[in-house]
Amino acid sequence: MDRRTWIRAAGAAAIGGLATGCSSAAVTGNGTQAPPTPDPGAGTDRPSGGPFPVDADPSLLIRTVVGHRPYRPSGFVVKADRVGSKLLVHNYGHGGAGITLSWGTADMAVALAQGSESRTAAVLGCGAVGLATARLLQRRGWAVTVYARDLPPATTSNVAGGLWSPTSVSDGPPSGAFATTFREASALSYRYFQDLPADRFGIHWRVNYLFGDEPPEQPQWMAPVSELFPGLQTVGPGEHPFPIPYALRYRAMVIEPPVYLREMMDDVRIAGGRIEVRDFGSPDQVASLPEPVVFNCTGLGAKALFGDDELTPIKGQLHVLLPQRRIDYVTLSGGLYMIPRADGILLGGTFQRGDGSWEPDPAAQTRILDGHARFFAGMRTG
Repeated sequence: MDRRTWIRAAGAAAIGGLATGCSSAAVTGNGTQAPPTPDPGAGTDRPSGGPFPVDADPSLLIRTVVGHRPYRPSGFVVKADRVGSKLLVHNYGHGGAGITLSWGTADMAVALAQGSESRTAAVLGCGAVGLATARLLQRRGWAVTVYARDLPPATTSNVAGGLWSPTSVSDGPPSGAFATTFREASALSYRYFQDLPADRFGIHWRVNYLFGDEPPEQPQWMAPVSELFPGLQTVGPGEHPFPIPYALRYRAMVIEPPVYLREMMDDVRIAGGRIEVRDFGSPDQVASLPEPVVFNCTGLGAKALFGDDELTPIKGQLHVLLPQRRIDYVTLSGGLYMIPRADGILLGGTFQRGDGSWEPDPAAQTRILDGHARFFAGMRTG
């Protein structure tokens, strides 16, 4: 069995497991709910005595960044098309899950071109989706040139939080044929990320807490793929130190975009790929490329370049505090979220549909900073 077949088999096995469903709390063999297991974050990777509260003092703010999620209400696109005489494979529109789903949809996109007689391809876009597509093509013997208007650190992927979470992908829960595609892309990507050397690529497993005043249900993005979140269970008052009574607690990966994208670009070049800065204003310009197969990973750029009017920007802004070494968990509460990374503590909580502006929203900044300050001030310590 070759590596690609093995990876896809592992993804299929995960999908098979997903079909059985997964409750939000551990259940014993006789059908009764088991007592909560110890915090899966407690161990050698957690500073003694944690979890510790974030110091959310606004004076620790070191930067604010704005980005735009390439969102399609019906979900992302992976399909084959033609541009002039070339095979054109679309792979874009991942919403808030570009990094999360990048390897899974790249696998699907590359599979659509496997029947081509050529093994020379152009990849349009140098964010997480484009780079994953380029690397999978190279692994399968293709010569690749990546064309992009912007390179890291100036891509949409660079201003992502990096939490592995297939969220903000479509309006409502995935349904019909798209639900199957969503589950497959999630399972494949989950497995591909684990194949990467974690330290080199800036990948860390973190404990996540998703809070509610009542025992929270799995959100619509989690329910179809709940088995991809190890240790998933409900914890209640007295079982955690946070100021909201209940939480779903689980493990998920955090991918550090500055580290990850740099290493991905290095791997493309080491494997003989070229990266060329170039903008495209029309499909005719794409058709003029020398490569006979083209992969469109342009994100929001596909709206103007290929006429996808369903694409819309979803504006998000992140407020980054000084790094805090002791913080090794993720919180999601009341539309706010906190993600710890080596380059800072990320505080977010905006989803402004149709807003393509680049200026930070002062009111959103106040809501995010004040909300996190109140939340962490209410943590039980000691």
